[in-house]
Amino acid sequence: MRLGNLSPYQKGPVPHGIEETLPEDCEVEQVMLMHRHGSRYPLASELVFITNLVSKLANASKAIQKARLPTNLAFLKDGYTSTLGHDDLTAPGRMQLFEHGVDFRLKYPTLEVDGILAGLQDRVVESAQWFAQGYFGRAWTALNSTMFSTIGEDAKTPSWITPMDTCADWQYDFGNNATIEWGSVYLPPIAKRLNRLLPGVSLSTDDVHGALYACAYDLAALGTSPWCEAFTPSEIEDFEYELDLLMDGAFGYNLPGSMGEVLGSLYVSKLVERFTNSTGDAKPAYLEFGHDTTIDLALTALGLAKDTPPLSATGPVRASRKWRTSQQVPFAAQMLWEKFTCRSSTFSGSHARGPQVRLLLNDAPFPLSTCAHMDKKFGSCSLEDFVASHKASAERKWGDAVWNATCGHAAL
Repeated sequence: MRLGNLSPYQKGPVPHGIEETLPEDCEVEQVMLMHRHGSRYPLASELVFITNLVSKLANASKAIQKARLPTNLAFLKDGYTSTLGHDDLTAPGRMQLFEHGVDFRLKYPTLEVDGILAGLQDRVVESAQWFAQGYFGRAWTALNSTMFSTIGEDAKTPSWITPMDTCADWQYDFGNNATIEWGSVYLPPIAKRLNRLLPGVSLSTDDVHGALYACAYDLAALGTSPWCEAFTPSEIEDFEYELDLLMDGAFGYNLPGSMGEVLGSLYVSKLVERFTNSTGDAKPAYLEFGHDTTIDLALTALGLAKDTPPLSATGPVRASRKWRTSQQVPFAAQMLWEKFTCRSSTFSGSHARGPQVRLLLNDAPFPLSTCAHMDKKFGSCSLEDFVASHKASAERKWGDAVWNATCGHAAL
């Protein structure tokens, strides 16, 4: 089910004409993984919508018992309660990360891993730990103290994982305001439809929002939710679009001016630094853990998944839009970069025999269409082409002139 960035993990779509598997003579020699935390409980600010809905339904229990409910709302006769916590990983979230750790070990059995880095937030740290246990097994108990490290997620720590935290002029409201505007368009008709079926309950648009959150977070915590069947496919699509607007507005192309590109450039700069070994100490594998926002900002800096015209808070909901958080940043999303070389296979561009770069987004190749000479068969491009095509982002640094012009003067 497509529930935006609240979707359970799912393999990304493979673009038409793009091959998933590299030729046999190609060898991946370096990888950089940015992994979103696994499925979580609702944020405290989201949970309140669910708890208020539960109270509304409990107070209207007599009316619900008298109503002749359609099959998809019949569960309300038994009462709907919620025991969801907030913010922390759920059991499915823990399993997602453990399994991804196992999968990574099987995918790259010869690449040496000597460290794991996590953004300093509970659910991110726990996600990294579950991944490590899947990857290392029992050995992780002894390795944890020397191989695990964290980086602050605060206004004092410049970071490619949470760059917005040190950008004084960035505001979450850039995205949230768009969701409020879109909510005023799509939520009232749903409330009207449900209230016709539930006389005497008087659901508000906030209650409808709570029911949509209940669908997403019951799934995230329990693997199932009766609320998901209470909505029509088009209503779920409108909710998905709300979440796309949130992420695009706060961490993507609808940020003011070039803010999205500037914030995401910290990640691109780190990627280029490592794949070109500009510091002389690059490692074969980087395993790092953060958020959907990290991935969204990186895509923005690279000009990928960009819609023209931009997504609008008044609609329409374009089925062909490129910015799809359900596909790009579900829970436990994986942005995995590979640097590889091939003995005989050649690729598009003037450096077809040199090191190549490929992006796997949620286990599926994501074409690097903003490279000047993308290979159309694999969606990859040469490392040299990648660096040249994203020169501005690769050279950007926290606190430089462009950063300060975008975010305000850098000060920690």
